[in-house]
Amino acid sequence: MTAAVSSTQLKPMKKSDLPQKTCATCGLPFAWRKKWAKVWDDVRYCSDRCRRARPSAKSTTGTSCQ
Repeated sequence: MTAAVSSTQLKPMKKSDLPQKTCATCGLPFAWRKKWAKVWDDVRYCSDRCRRARPSAKSTTGTSCQ
């Protein structure tokens, strides 16, 4: 028995068709990932490295501890 291919079958989505955002730290665009599906509205950084390097209100620039 052969299965008929339905015209409503889902086609794989191209990466260029995924939603994109701009990283708040490095300014580069990054695309949606499946693991971010539930929290996409809250995602601001493209990677853990950028998230750790984010500018914080507590740090002061121009001063160093010696």
